[in-house]
Amino acid sequence: MSKSLQAIRGMNDILPEQTPLWRYFEGTVARLLDNYGYKQIRMPIVEFTELFKRSIGEVTDIVEKEMYTFEDRNGDSLTLRPEGTAACVRAVLEHGITGGGQVQKLWYIGPMFRHERPQKGRYRQFHQIGLEVFNLDGPDIDAELIIMTWRLWGELGIRDAVKLELNSLGTSESRGRYREALVEYLSAHHDKLDEDSQRRLKTNPLRVLDTKNADTQAVLVGAPKMADYLDDESRAHFEGLKARLDAVGIPYVLNPKLVRGLDYYSKTVFEWVTDKLGAQGTVCAGGRYDGLVEQMGGKPTTGVGFAMGIERLVLMLETLEQIPEEISRQVDVYLCAFGEQAELAGLALAERVRDQLPNLRLQVNAGAGSFKSQFKKADKSGALYALILGDDEMAQQVVGFKPLRGQGEQQSIAWDALAAHLATCVVQG
Repeated sequence: MSKSLQAIRGMNDILPEQTPLWRYFEGTVARLLDNYGYKQIRMPIVEFTELFKRSIGEVTDIVEKEMYTFEDRNGDSLTLRPEGTAACVRAVLEHGITGGGQVQKLWYIGPMFRHERPQKGRYRQFHQIGLEVFNLDGPDIDAELIIMTWRLWGELGIRDAVKLELNSLGTSESRGRYREALVEYLSAHHDKLDEDSQRRLKTNPLRVLDTKNADTQAVLVGAPKMADYLDDESRAHFEGLKARLDAVGIPYVLNPKLVRGLDYYSKTVFEWVTDKLGAQGTVCAGGRYDGLVEQMGGKPTTGVGFAMGIERLVLMLETLEQIPEEISRQVDVYLCAFGEQAELAGLALAERVRDQLPNLRLQVNAGAGSFKSQFKKADKSGALYALILGDDEMAQQVVGFKPLRGQGEQQSIAWDALAAHLATCVVQG
């Protein structure tokens, strides 16, 4: 017997009972970004491999271990995008939309791909919403990104479950001076570092700072601090960011070990973390990358952005039971029709109601069936009300109106009055 077909490990189906919560989350974010003046951009999921090597860094874990890379029929090396920033920068450069200092405030949504060990909240195909802002260099736009996420957590009802961590990596020059000091310190304690940190010491020493190894963490207690190597410009920028967060009343924690896993960050870096999801604690993260556009062949252009993981945030909503009641109900009203003439009239009546109430979720029974079977389907749909159309109703040009989820007797409503009655009942229901 042939092996049954199934999804690739770490790449999951999102089933019909799950998609309403995804749509709720995505819609809430999209509406918020519209209100703040951000415009959506959509990029391909496949890019030339060189794009990610140049932007993320060849000695990062993502490029070295995690990318899905393959050669196409033309002999080109292509990669499924592991993150969105590099692709967005490529797009704005290719189309020249940041030229001449034009400010662009962009957002995107879609799948990313990394060959990691699948676990709860961490998958090989995962989905992100990302924001990128170009040609604004002050701390005010850094603050706006964080303030928007703070507002989002409030709208979703999860604000008390997340914590903001901040750090500044300075300019490339100040970070270079810090790197030298850190390497000198860690080299003197080389034998006490775990194997992975010993490797990173030669390739990407700042990543040693976010190690989870307890012995290496003990060594880092006495390590040099990035704050002591910040240049005056970066220090002033960071103070400006903190002042704006203080003015709005957003609490934060300074984390000198926060470096992020990508080479292109400078100055501000931040993460929103939670202790509600086990080991996968980061739900949103980002920072400033003022040198990335130039590094990728463009003119000097400042940039700042973040990405949030949809899987993790949907999981948080489920864990904290912050799911609006209407999300679990996909149908407001279910129309049952008995007999061919009633079915024809029901279709016409349903379309008239939809014309008048475009937001009403009205499902018309398909496949005919007995009174009992249609009502069983109406109840299973989760609808608040059933509409009944049979021979008696046809003769009187009325429709039976029966509450399915609460108290109330069945009543008859004239066809012309149905839309107005539903508007009142569904809103109140």
